[in-house]
Amino acid sequence: MIKLTLPDGSVREAAEPLSGFAFAESIAKSLAKKAIGLKIDGKMMDLATVIDRDAKVEVVTPATQDGLELLRHDGAHVMAEAVQELFPGTQVTIGPVIENGFFYDFARPEPFQLSDLEKIEAKMREIVDRDEKITREVWNRDEAVAYFKKIGEHYKAEIIGAIPAGEDVSIYRQGNWLDLCRGPHLPSTGKLGKAFKLTKLAGAYWRGDSRNEMLQRIYGTVWATEAELKAYLTMVEEAERRDHRKIGREMDLFHLQEEAQGSVFWHPKGYHIWQALEQYIRRRIHRAGYVEVKTPQLLDSKFWEQSGHWGKYRENMFVVPDEIPSTDDDAPILSGKAKLMAIKPMNCPAHVQIFKQGVKSYRDLPLRMAEFGCCHRNEPHGALHGLMRVRQMTQDDAHIFCTPDQIQSETEAFVALLESVYEHMGFTGTKLKLATRPAARAGSDEIWDKAEQGLENALRSMGREFEFAPGEGAFYGPKLEFHLKDAIGRSWQLGTLQLDFVVPERLDATYIGEDGAKHTPVMLHRAILGSLERFIGILIENYEGKFPLWLAPVQAVVTTITSDADAYAAEMAGMLKAAGLRVELDIRNEKINYKVREHSVGKVPAIFVAGKREAEERTVSIRRLGSQDQKVQPLDEAIKALIAEATPPDLRG
Repeated sequence: MIKLTLPDGSVREAAEPLSGFAFAESIAKSLAKKAIGLKIDGKMMDLATVIDRDAKVEVVTPATQDGLELLRHDGAHVMAEAVQELFPGTQVTIGPVIENGFFYDFARPEPFQLSDLEKIEAKMREIVDRDEKITREVWNRDEAVAYFKKIGEHYKAEIIGAIPAGEDVSIYRQGNWLDLCRGPHLPSTGKLGKAFKLTKLAGAYWRGDSRNEMLQRIYGTVWATEAELKAYLTMVEEAERRDHRKIGREMDLFHLQEEAQGSVFWHPKGYHIWQALEQYIRRRIHRAGYVEVKTPQLLDSKFWEQSGHWGKYRENMFVVPDEIPSTDDDAPILSGKAKLMAIKPMNCPAHVQIFKQGVKSYRDLPLRMAEFGCCHRNEPHGALHGLMRVRQMTQDDAHIFCTPDQIQSETEAFVALLESVYEHMGFTGTKLKLATRPAARAGSDEIWDKAEQGLENALRSMGREFEFAPGEGAFYGPKLEFHLKDAIGRSWQLGTLQLDFVVPERLDATYIGEDGAKHTPVMLHRAILGSLERFIGILIENYEGKFPLWLAPVQAVVTTITSDADAYAAEMAGMLKAAGLRVELDIRNEKINYKVREHSVGKVPAIFVAGKREAEERTVSIRRLGSQDQKVQPLDEAIKALIAEATPPDLRG
């Protein structure tokens, strides 16, 4: 008898081997109808796979995340078949699943047009209606190479040729169409459904190498239902409307340019937002018992070698020789003989150096060391994306050096601080994940057991709900990830708390314990906003540029209806500035509706309008962003109300 364990722990027995479809049917015919794949001992398989041993078995449906990824995988294949039917002679290369969808790269002399996407979608729907059976075949490698060369698929032949000689290759037949693929796949194209959409065209180099030929990439998305597809497309449309790069230009906040790839030029208005955030976080951490430090940008490579970052992040670090040679002969550098320095990609090794100055006692712990640390990471050009993915970033970084007994209390204090900050920023419902040990990691299993248990105990003691994220921890320790949702439903992972027994030991950090002996401190790496650049980008899109008054780059504009009120408007602007508000004065000889419309486009929260009557009565007509109404108030009362509203949330009574 074969014992098959279901996800709920129940066990079913089979007298003989059976296919995944037969297994699903043995549970319920309705389940078999929905089934698109199979998981055997955690591994995704085709539904046709025969189960011939005791195993944990799960039937995969489109309603699951695994099922959704399977749909997207097949969406790429159905699109590739459609392209080759419509455009004979086009070569297919690779087509992976990505977040929310898929892409496929094609080699074709003529460029695709946006209008072609509708034709391809129509052909895809036709292929779905044909309900072509999808089956796996195993081919000899050399025979596969010869076949694909014969039909003019030279890129596919090259991929197969890279497989070691003597190994068989996995080929999936989809009707009469073939493709190299490990699988798994749907039982037939009909199971894909029609909740898909091709979204955009782009260029891509073969194998991601700019020295290779340029291919054409088509992106698409697939969902389990039409309703989910519609919701996603609505979200994408809304995200494009809120794009922080577009709003940043409209509000004159920042710009980026080719000569400084991945680094941001902050304009005065954008830097107001930056400073408001930095000052807010600084006040919060000082009240929470942190000390602030400043460490060098350039450090000897030995620190990164000792910490373990060199082996893992070397290709993403900007490395320079300690001394530039006086001749053209740079052989010593190329041979590795020159002493190397690296621009820091993170702050932790530098903070350990400060901790090591002088003898530390257990009475000095916890030591909470913070820095608005400017870091650099050598991200590929193609991965850069406005403020969201940069090369130069500033983090609200901190490291807490503590004893093992202090892990729980420090974790609880940090979680409370982070959730309070997010609430002040307009985000609620933070989702917590505990990311555990990855396959490639530093430190012993005993250390990892202790670290993971420490974070889990802290969360459970606080009564916080959380999910495990197996294998997604940092290489030196497990971490807590804090995920938040923005105004259009996108999830962002920003804050983090990483528990580390490894790096302080590697960098020889010690303190004197109660027993008089030396001990290695626990190091908690933590950030709340993460990268300030990225967080500001998220804020811009979340608020659509309509910031709460305390964060708005320009908090009020004072403008006039007629020149008779110019002197009064200037006096009003001076009073507002004296109160610490960010104010602009607009006494241009333009119609008031034009000026109001212009400042509304600039997302100014409050517009103070003065005419001859307001000047005589010392009142002001106030127009708020997004409202057609106006409110007339005595000037002193209006200024007092604006000051109260512009007070940062942590300073309010």
